[in-house]
Amino acid sequence: MDVIVLGFMLLSLTIWLGLLGFWGQFWRTDQQLEVTETQLESLPVVCVVVPARNEAQLLPTTLRSLLLQDYPGSFNVFLVDDRSTDQTANFAEGVAHAVGKAQQLHIISGESLPPGWSGKLWAVEQGIKSASLFAPDYFLLTDADIEHDSSNLRRLVKKAMQEDLDLVSVMVRLRCESIWEKLLIPAFVFFFQKLYPFRWVNNPNNPTAAAAGGSILIAREALERIGGIQVIRQALIDDCALAQAVKRGTGNKETRRQLATSLSSLLQSQIPNPKYPIPSQGRIWLGLSSLTRSLRPYDSLATIWDMVARTAYTQLNYSLLILLGTLVGMPLIYLAPPVCVILGAVWSNWAIAFTGLLGWLLMTFAYYPTIRFYKCSVWFALSLPAIAFLYTLMTLDSALRHWQGRGGAWKGRVYPVKLN
Repeated sequence: MDVIVLGFMLLSLTIWLGLLGFWGQFWRTDQQLEVTETQLESLPVVCVVVPARNEAQLLPTTLRSLLLQDYPGSFNVFLVDDRSTDQTANFAEGVAHAVGKAQQLHIISGESLPPGWSGKLWAVEQGIKSASLFAPDYFLLTDADIEHDSSNLRRLVKKAMQEDLDLVSVMVRLRCESIWEKLLIPAFVFFFQKLYPFRWVNNPNNPTAAAAGGSILIAREALERIGGIQVIRQALIDDCALAQAVKRGTGNKETRRQLATSLSSLLQSQIPNPKYPIPSQGRIWLGLSSLTRSLRPYDSLATIWDMVARTAYTQLNYSLLILLGTLVGMPLIYLAPPVCVILGAVWSNWAIAFTGLLGWLLMTFAYYPTIRFYKCSVWFALSLPAIAFLYTLMTLDSALRHWQGRGGAWKGRVYPVKLN
């Protein structure tokens, strides 16, 4: 038995050494928007699109932060009232008048949700359609619960222009005040970074693509190149789906067919500099923000559980095989080290205990930068095994909800079928 336990622990330790050394340095928090300079050489036109469903309580803070951006160029805010029942539109109008920015706010009454669309993306589609009349160079797609730092838009635009990026996104600072938020929210960011190492996302030669839906700046040309928001209209994890489409240069089949046909015709005619080139891979960037933050509260285990369970199985591509691998892999990677410390001490097998302790210290070392970023106690870093166990249960519950036809529930809507 000792040999078997030691073997499992050595495997866990090897995995952690591999993650720390060869997995895109996912554990670091150095990819941050605020480290860039913000002087702009030109001032592109920007349109901000905000889907809002029953967000009257947060809009006095979040919408105000958008309207008071210090961006020196032309920008307008398009708030899509997604059939709210709490007078979201009235609150938004009041905020705009209060800060003297009524001319920059455009309120759109959302239409009924058509088949084949997720609610949020249908709202975004309507906002983009209205905003397109202003011929913007960029769209800023953001959520109604985000309080933007006054320089956020300026920094995003500068980043996009300076590095010639098609899409720039920041994972805003999630609320981390209650005990459950301190225990589980930093881990949510940590696991996301492990799934999509930001350095890989930001490397144009690496196929890894991801974005954070709270704050996405996308070039209008890039959005048109992939075929528009309708390309991802069914995606529950819409931010990552959009990033993947932009980075891979893929749109819907009809868009690609039309572009390929146009190019073929032009080449046959030997016309130089064809007007419709083949879609190329896009350049994207994803990082953290210490200034722009989400105000969405997660005061209880239940609220965080529902947030994760809503899309966890979607993240696994609804694959039973990947789910089984997750249910085996998570305990092996995260639970084995502390269990081996305990067993080694009980059995007086110091080889097992020491190996388990080394593995536990490695995962604590990996988690600590995220804990420090969220200004939490170092003791939360040591609790990562227990946190991982909870996330494993959330993932299993996500699969159960999907099989029961309750998957993807959000804002009173349920998407029980495989959407992406």
